[in-house]
Amino acid sequence: MSIDELREYGLVKMDENEIEGFLSSQKTGVLGLPAEDGPYLLPISYGYDGHDRLYFTYLLGSNSRKQTLSEATDTARFLVYKVDTPYNWQSVLLTGHLAALPETEWDTLDEISRTAWRPAVFESATLSGDVKVYELQIDEQTGIKHEGLPPALEPNEM
Repeated sequence: MSIDELREYGLVKMDENEIEGFLSSQKTGVLGLPAEDGPYLLPISYGYDGHDRLYFTYLLGSNSRKQTLSEATDTARFLVYKVDTPYNWQSVLLTGHLAALPETEWDTLDEISRTAWRPAVFESATLSGDVKVYELQIDEQTGIKHEGLPPALEPNEM
């Protein structure tokens, strides 16, 4: 079924302000990178500039597939979602240009970096591993949400 067909069940598209608010309130998602054997999906935390850019901090090993694939592509997709109940959830799909951010520009991201969630293990691991920051410039965004019971399940008012 298409999104339009699902409207009768309570599904609605999010507008730009709702998408920005949702991205600002979340901290993690799934980055999709093209690979020969199918999409490479990577759960990752992000920082958001509040408008049209996301920032990812990669902790890199000696042979990082995510770095290799990120360097080989211009376009990536990123999915952010939140599920509270079967009838209360939101998701935003972003498509955009992915590029490594020069280290000279990292200082401009201090505020965004401070608000990004990271697993505790990253705090100690970043001291010994290589770190790289990538920027996703958002070219397309689509958000959908379902907030409440479908009309057919709503209680009848008397």
